[in-house]
Amino acid sequence: MLMDTSSLYFRAYFGVPDTVRAPDGTPVNAVRGLLDFIARLVSDHRPDQLVACMDFDWRPQWRVDLIPSYKAHRVAEESEAGPDEEEVPDTLSPQVPVIDAVLDALGIARVGAEGYEADDVIGTLTAGARGPVDIVTGDRDLFQLVDDARRVRVLYPVKGVGTLATFDEAELRERYGVDGAGYVDLALLRGDPSDGLPGVPGIGEKTAAKLIAAHGDLEGIQRAAADPTSKVTPAQRRRILEAADYLAVAPRVVRVASDVPLSDFDPTLPRSPRDAEELAALEERWGLGGSLRRLLSVLAG
Repeated sequence: MLMDTSSLYFRAYFGVPDTVRAPDGTPVNAVRGLLDFIARLVSDHRPDQLVACMDFDWRPQWRVDLIPSYKAHRVAEESEAGPDEEEVPDTLSPQVPVIDAVLDALGIARVGAEGYEADDVIGTLTAGARGPVDIVTGDRDLFQLVDDARRVRVLYPVKGVGTLATFDEAELRERYGVDGAGYVDLALLRGDPSDGLPGVPGIGEKTAAKLIAAHGDLEGIQRAAADPTSKVTPAQRRRILEAADYLAVAPRVVRVASDVPLSDFDPTLPRSPRDAEELAALEERWGLGGSLRRLLSVLAG
């Protein structure tokens, strides 16, 4: 099980009231919410291995160099830390180091790589996996990794993690008209305002899916657009040809990496804390209470 950790703690932050606080009054709603998420995931799905995949660089420069608008709207315009700090709620940022410390004390593998997003870590671990993989994320970009032959699926939170939509190839085709491999082309044609990807103007999700179904992939669509005898409509032809510069770089930006250099780690699901003394101190300091006890009980079971 590969967790898109920031995606999950963002959901926890917005799903758990900020009245959930440490003894000193500091909000810990994201921390406790994430612990409850993990407890539910382990209880329901019983993974043998669990990895918390981290964003060591949420906006890699190599992606920005290719598409300058990539996640540009998420950058805080005025920030003491500089122009490249991600704009996050004030009371969430201080909770992230606490999450890191708790995961480390528990012994849950926490893996990231400089210059890469959590998506890239997930893509790399998925590429090297020998058994089934469940990817837990609220980010649709990772639908591109769905692969029935390799038993890779995405568990997409609909409401907390109590309700998860399971995306295999059949579900992708039902929802989007493409399989995992086709989702990259769908996403880059459609664009994604949340990631600052402009897409091809005038080509929405349904049109993109129809073009992929008719021509196979982005390369096939571009060949058809360049062929005046093809059945691509004049408007679609013009839009695709005018977007040639964007389409030349977008696949590298949208496609998750599969060759990220990762340090050695043990993905085995822990049955007991790696550092019980440190975990006890964190529990007392941050008032983790029932959330931590529930997770420890599930892990021990």
